[in-house]
Amino acid sequence: MNILIVGNGGREHALAWKLTQSPRVQCIYVAPGNAGTAGHNVEIAADDIPALLAFARENQVDLTIVGPEAPLAAGIVDTFLAAGLRAFGPKRAAAKLEASKLFSKSIMRASGVPTASFAVFDAFDQALRFARALPFGSAPACVVKADGLAAGKGVFVCDDADAAEAALRRIMLEREFGEAGAHVIIEERLSGREVSLLAFCDGARAVLMPPARDHKRIGDGDTGPNTGGMGAYAPAPDVSPGLLRDAQRLVFEPILEAMRAQGTPYVGVLYAGLMLLPSLGGRAEHVSVLEFNCRFGDPETQVILPLLETDLADVLTACIDGALNQVEVAWRPGAAATVVLASGGYPGPYEKGLPVHGLSDVPADVTVFHAGTDTQGNQVLTRGGRVLNVTATGADLPEALARAYAGVSAIHFDGMQYRSDIGGHSAPGVAR
Repeated sequence: MNILIVGNGGREHALAWKLTQSPRVQCIYVAPGNAGTAGHNVEIAADDIPALLAFARENQVDLTIVGPEAPLAAGIVDTFLAAGLRAFGPKRAAAKLEASKLFSKSIMRASGVPTASFAVFDAFDQALRFARALPFGSAPACVVKADGLAAGKGVFVCDDADAAEAALRRIMLEREFGEAGAHVIIEERLSGREVSLLAFCDGARAVLMPPARDHKRIGDGDTGPNTGGMGAYAPAPDVSPGLLRDAQRLVFEPILEAMRAQGTPYVGVLYAGLMLLPSLGGRAEHVSVLEFNCRFGDPETQVILPLLETDLADVLTACIDGALNQVEVAWRPGAAATVVLASGGYPGPYEKGLPVHGLSDVPADVTVFHAGTDTQGNQVLTRGGRVLNVTATGADLPEALARAYAGVSAIHFDGMQYRSDIGGHSAPGVAR
């Protein structure tokens, strides 16, 4: 098989890394890729669908795998399928589960999928009146969300009415997120433990991956602003088999049935951001959906794929063929962890083009996935806010974390920042 991977982050490097292990795969292209995928890179932007299609035709690509959400929302899979080419990911209509929070919340409500209560507004004055009438107390009472894609920045947890008003002004009046803010969702704020649960889907069936957990805030102890993710681990040890069965029965199966019933079967990876709600009034701990993503997560992919034993090419092909029931998706025992090395200043403004040192000194049992890097000659340079994902596996989570942090200690670039408490385990003695 010749494979084209669309995207340039750590997720795409992890996909390429895993697919090189398949005896079915002959050639891998990554568009546009990064320093970690050098030798496979194609200088085509991830959102340039016509150029990607032309490249796939010219190079006899058998399967295209789409990493980021924007090309999925723009209909890249529809375009490839119409041209007779195979592509892994949901069609545009199914990708609305991520591209429109209004669509996602509405289909959850109609299907009985557990999620926070919500209201939808397209007028600022009405939204503000609703927000100011909420019973704000000692805990945040609401979350304000832009309806459309906002690069992960259109969600605001509000402690009081003034914060809700500020969020509404940014989204609806200042149009900070463009047309993504034409509608807003104001929803109940849930409290509990978050978990990322991804599933391979073939339109009718969902096969769950190990539950993962990422760390969103920039600083140790979950302090500072949110980021795209500063690290992750899998499996999350506090997610019981019972909760996984509940998620399969109450979340994935109803959503797949609802999508199929409306003529938009869901094929690809479906990512459910779940809140684990505490036991209450005799009711066992239960799940509620915070959001859906229509793709592999980042950095969750970097800790899930190292645990996959089955040939990834076989799984993706089975999804496209509607034949997941014919593939046994197996996972290795143990755990995986990744630590994100970020540029100084991230998630705010940061300097680019800084040399990265020490990659050749990383221990052999550690894998470094590149997220935001370029090359100049033989030198790797920083390009993005999240630069590297230092990843390791182990018999258990502490062992995986210890190995990952040993890899971190070998790497340096000016301003490098990272969290030393991924997985809830501190890493004493690791240089900061």
